[in-house]
Amino acid sequence: MTVDISRYRLEEEYLKLNYNMEDFDFESTKDLKPLKGIIGQERAAEALRFGLKMKAKGYNIFVAGLSGTGRSSYTFSVVEKIAKSKRNNKDYIYVFNYNNPDQPLAISFPPGKAKEFQKDIESMVDKLYEEIPKVFTSREYELRNAEIVQKYEKMGQNLIEELNEFAKERGFYFQQSQQGLMTVPLKEDGTLMSDEEYNNLSDEEFARLRDQSQELNKEVTEYMNRMRGFEQKLREKIIELDKKTGERVVSFFIDDLIDKFTENKKVIKYLQDMKKDMISNIGKFKGKPKHDGNPFALQREDPKKFLERYRVNLFIDNSELVGGPIINETNPTYYNLTGAMEYKNEMGFLTTSFLDIKPGALHLANGGFLILNVKDLFSHPFAWEGLKRSLKTGRITIETLNKQYGYVVTSTLKPEPIDMDVKVVLIGDYWTYSTLFNYDEDFRKLFRIMADFDIEMPRSSENVYKFARSIATQCEEKGLKHFTKKAVEKVVEYSSRLADNKNKLSAKYNQLVEILYESDALSDEDSEVVTEKDVQRAINAKKYRNNKYEEKLNEMYEDGTLLIDIEGEKIGQINGLAVMGTGEYSFGKPARITASSYHGKTGIINVEREVRKSGSIHDKGVLILAGYIGEKYGKEKSLSVTTSITFEQNYSGIEGDSASSTELYVIISSIAQIPIKQYIAVTGSISQKGEIQPIGGVNEKIEGFFDVCTLKGLTGNQGVIIPHQNVKNLMLKDEVIEAVKKGTFHIYSIENVEQGLEILTGMSIKDIDERVKEHLEAYEEKEVDEDQDNE
Repeated sequence: MTVDISRYRLEEEYLKLNYNMEDFDFESTKDLKPLKGIIGQERAAEALRFGLKMKAKGYNIFVAGLSGTGRSSYTFSVVEKIAKSKRNNKDYIYVFNYNNPDQPLAISFPPGKAKEFQKDIESMVDKLYEEIPKVFTSREYELRNAEIVQKYEKMGQNLIEELNEFAKERGFYFQQSQQGLMTVPLKEDGTLMSDEEYNNLSDEEFARLRDQSQELNKEVTEYMNRMRGFEQKLREKIIELDKKTGERVVSFFIDDLIDKFTENKKVIKYLQDMKKDMISNIGKFKGKPKHDGNPFALQREDPKKFLERYRVNLFIDNSELVGGPIINETNPTYYNLTGAMEYKNEMGFLTTSFLDIKPGALHLANGGFLILNVKDLFSHPFAWEGLKRSLKTGRITIETLNKQYGYVVTSTLKPEPIDMDVKVVLIGDYWTYSTLFNYDEDFRKLFRIMADFDIEMPRSSENVYKFARSIATQCEEKGLKHFTKKAVEKVVEYSSRLADNKNKLSAKYNQLVEILYESDALSDEDSEVVTEKDVQRAINAKKYRNNKYEEKLNEMYEDGTLLIDIEGEKIGQINGLAVMGTGEYSFGKPARITASSYHGKTGIINVEREVRKSGSIHDKGVLILAGYIGEKYGKEKSLSVTTSITFEQNYSGIEGDSASSTELYVIISSIAQIPIKQYIAVTGSISQKGEIQPIGGVNEKIEGFFDVCTLKGLTGNQGVIIPHQNVKNLMLKDEVIEAVKKGTFHIYSIENVEQGLEILTGMSIKDIDERVKEHLEAYEEKEVDEDQDNE
């Protein structure tokens, strides 16, 4: 019985949706008000705004979506808007810790005050270094110093005289020298023995004097201790005088700063400790050391080096910042995030100080927002763990990784952590979000907001109008020519093609913006606006730049290198449709699928799977169609047939289940020996119940087969079978629509396998089933005969 297949044929109005913008009152985008914001991402935008305003701990944000959907630029624009209202910024400094030098202190200030404090401290230290030497060279200081020295020198002289009275009775005299007190022997007349006389002594006399001298040294120990005590008291009195003298100068300057920063208790404590330390080390301010000819000694004694402890490391300066800080860190290494200590090579040793502590992105973003790309973050070891630690503790700790991993560093510090108030925004894809959410417990607690950017939006009048306004925005901001209404319609059409749905608009703004730029570049120089022809020219040019591989394949179809039949009917052979891609450009091409059936118990042999060229999804599709055949034809008795299927002239991998219905048709054709129309290509996946399921890339597949048919010559019979669910995805090029309109090419939509078989064979499903059962019974009879022969 002949089947009328025209009822499955689609008319031209189903193949594309031409959006008419006649209802919109504008001639070109120049007449439209530029649009600020983003289109069709209300859910993501609301989640983003909510997360940015939440102040509770753990409400950091993960922005999920494909690259090119505007997720990064929109996120930054929203963050920028909210940051303008932030007023809780702080400046930070690191200073020397006089109580624990290995742990530098962090002190916070209102914006601008840290820089002011740094200048005040450095100015004060410079003045002290200038004024203190003057005080110590003043007449008043010299007089008081001389009084103390004279007093203790006189006491020392009296003690020496007393000592010599004691020593004369024992034949000796104590004489002062550069090395201190020396014992000199006395002659019998009480005068000092000369060096010549001492050297001419006999051995017996020399031994006698030596013994007497040693005995004397034992007896004068008390005198020597008293002498050293005088010297120690002299030093103490001089130091006490220096401290009192220096204290008056130091207090004069530091007390002014204490009064100036009296509201900051931590600053007051630091200044008081600084004052004590300066007074204790007042000698470092007296001036430059004397040059003793040793450059290394000079370097060690340089007071300027010591005075660095009184400097201020201006760590964070927000004096010129308006609103909250926004840091978009593009290289989020561990140290770039959490800060680092720089090391210097001094005399072959690595050293550092509180002045070498450098801020990280978390410090710079404190009081505001930190934006990170997940891909960049996870490309650096330890960065993710460092970020999580700061978010969990609410403090930014600067630590070196050297100790943890056994690297030797001569000198290191442990700076005081800084309290953190940062909203972190991670930008990535949904797969990364899902992986982190499922496998990282900390992530679930720290990033409770997910802003999911869609790749498409409804093609409503409101969104189309906003789309036109967004084009006006690009024209204004980038200096492009404005687009006519027809040109906007063409861009909207291109957007729906990108979305692969006539009822949707694509949210892949980067690809749409590229077309705007290229349309402007290709427009006539004399034209003041961009026309629809310019847009189409840009689309064609973009395709031409990327379709070399497609053209090479078309040449191979044309010269017969790739085998394809688009006329006649054949048993066990059919044209399937596949999508190929080269970067951002994808295209469809037909692929010959063949099946060979014979007596056996193996069932379906998937050649691609046998040679490990088949992906798991394709294997699943083959197993599903095997389930359909088994349920339809093998309920009463087992099937005694083996069918081998393969993609001819394919030497790469096969993945996806969009050819499962095509494989089913060719298997049934092979088993029942029913010819299949070679001029109709097929796509669509299948369920075990025989339902045809939607597939991707339907436009590319149809256009790919149409191009091959055009190369070899349209006969008026060629066409493509697609799932009925994919009709909404049709946004075909004008050449295909024109061919359908003329009746030289056809597109059929089906809901189940039976409809597809009727189109491909021209037979009713009843007749097809009878033919299949007839041949299966023949295979079964052969199986019985073989069993009887074996018995």
